[in-house]
Amino acid sequence: MLGALLRFVTLGVQSIWFDEAATWQLTRLSFGDMLSALPHRESNPPLFYMLEWLVTRAFGDGEVALRLISAIAGTLLVWVAYGIGNRIGGRRVALATAALAAVNPLLVWFSQEARSYELVALLSAGSLLLFLRALDDDRPRTLAWWALLSALALSTHYFACFVLLPQGVWLLWRHPRRRSAIAACGALLVVSAALLPLLLAQRGNPYDIASDALVVRLLQIPKQFLLGYHGPLPLLFGIVGAALVVTGAWLLVRRAGGATRKRGLLVAAIGASGIALPLLGALVGFDYVNARNLIPALVPLLAALAAGFGARANTEARSGAGFGAGAPAVGRRAPGVATAALTALTALCAVSLAIVVAVAADSNYQRTDWRGLAQALGHANGPRVVVISPANGFAALRYYRHGLRLLPAPGVPVREVDVTGVADSSDPGASPRLPALVGTRLPIASFGGGQRASSSRWTILRFRQGAPVVVPTVVAAQVRFSQDPATIALLPAGR
Repeated sequence: MLGALLRFVTLGVQSIWFDEAATWQLTRLSFGDMLSALPHRESNPPLFYMLEWLVTRAFGDGEVALRLISAIAGTLLVWVAYGIGNRIGGRRVALATAALAAVNPLLVWFSQEARSYELVALLSAGSLLLFLRALDDDRPRTLAWWALLSALALSTHYFACFVLLPQGVWLLWRHPRRRSAIAACGALLVVSAALLPLLLAQRGNPYDIASDALVVRLLQIPKQFLLGYHGPLPLLFGIVGAALVVTGAWLLVRRAGGATRKRGLLVAAIGASGIALPLLGALVGFDYVNARNLIPALVPLLAALAAGFGARANTEARSGAGFGAGAPAVGRRAPGVATAALTALTALCAVSLAIVVAVAADSNYQRTDWRGLAQALGHANGPRVVVISPANGFAALRYYRHGLRLLPAPGVPVREVDVTGVADSSDPGASPRLPALVGTRLPIASFGGGQRASSSRWTILRFRQGAPVVVPTVVAAQVRFSQDPATIALLPAGR
């Protein structure tokens, strides 16, 4: 209920941004045209877009409808996280895992974004749950369900393979039904081979993972896994959160019972591989490392942490994480250790919840406010030239102003030129700064000086004059809010 509340109540609060607008543009196509466009316009497999196409046909393409799949996936993820924790160490670990998943800022963030990340987190977690079940239940149908969920995860995001690979290796090595394990892994290999041509076709697509160096992005991963993208008091919460994570890891290694510890460490290794393997790929030239791509690793790491917070003492009778051993036995924990573990878990959940609430309440922590800019543009009797920076904001602004289109190079006669800029949503500070204005006057004398309208998230500089004047794109581009090229668009009358 808490997970659903945090995801659904504020589902439409934030503006659509560039990536979500790209999803919207795809789902507006016919089903066949959408599939044909994926190799050229996206870098992910097709499953999420197929589901999104169906949902938008049923519920429309409003902000809530676009994000509905992610919100449902994020809510179900809490339930799946409970199952994972239960398989690791019983009900206490299950509750701890579910609590961490319910309030994790990054999981809540992607539950409210019309992209594939939350869905792949859910499907990857589902495959992990079935993998843990296969440790106790060696029936072939358990492996079949694991293969199915794994195939769906891989069909949602390619990076699911980095948490699925160690699971497959473990099953081939340890599962008593070797033929069933080989069949399950073989089926997953067939799905991977079927997706390979699409992957190769998408490799040439523009894909800006970050402007930062690899080492910087690598250091951002633990911060974003713990605190999300934006939030209040990042230094304080970062120090406190890191200390609590270290506490949970220490409890797992030193205080958890033998069976829970072994399973917790196994799950931690699966999560770690979801980071380490992409990093190895980056070192040899295939660099796609950032927190959102690595999100399949987040739930395994949270579950391992929960195993430390919620595990019983090492008096458990069960010997390890083998096959056919049954559920973890219930042991006893020293009262002082149990109290400290519960306090640490509560504190970590409180930090996460505070960040989630702050993001929902304060626009400075939210996505780029293209909706606010679109509303501020208002409506005019004649066509207008709109200079958009950053340039990729054209798709997001067009979501709110459907008549927006690219301005022909020779230009068209207009009475108004609106130069727009938005605050950078990637700024880690509490108050993202607007970009600096390049140029102060439109180089057409009849337009005169610009009139400024602004908020903390966007600025519009309006140039007006009495009679229509042709404004070419090269002229309009000289005044913009970024050193980088802007998109020069035309907004028809009344739009």
